[in-house]
Amino acid sequence: MRMIDDISLKILKILQEKARIPNVEVARQVGMAPSAVLERIRKLEQQGYIDGYEVRLNPERFARPLVAFIYVGVDGHDPQGAIAQALTDLAESQEVHFIAGEDCYLVKVRVSTPLALGALVRRQIAAIPGVRRTRTAVALATMKETWRIPLEALP
Repeated sequence: MRMIDDISLKILKILQEKARIPNVEVARQVGMAPSAVLERIRKLEQQGYIDGYEVRLNPERFARPLVAFIYVGVDGHDPQGAIAQALTDLAESQEVHFIAGEDCYLVKVRVSTPLALGALVRRQIAAIPGVRRTRTAVALATMKETWRIPLEALP
C-alpha cells in the first residue's frame, strides 16, 4: 500500500462522511485551493484509494426490509467461479464473500419477506449447479451497516 499524506487522508475522511460535499467546502476544510483538492481527489481515484461513489437507498422505501446471510456449501470447489458468479448475479445479493471454513460462500441478501427469502434460497441458490447446502441467518435488527474504513487506525 502506498502511503498517503495527511492532507489526502483528511480529504478521504471528509468524503467518507459525505461524498456529495461540494469541492469548495472540502478545499475550505483542508485549507487548499479547490483546483488542488480536485486534482488530489482524481489522483486518489487513479491510485485506487477511492473505488467509487454510491447512493444509499432506504430499503424500507423499496420493500426490502429483510436482511439475511446465507452460507453456501458447494461440492468440491468452484474452479471456474461459476457458483460465485451465479451468486453475484442474483438481484437480491448485496455482498458475496469467499470464506474459510466448512462453507465456501457467505451471501448477504435483502428481500421483502421471509416467504421471498425462502423462495430465493430454494428456487435460485439451491438450484445453482454445484451448490450442496445452504444455511441461512436472518437479521432481526441492524445496529450498524457501513462501508467506512477507520482511517485514524492506519499503520
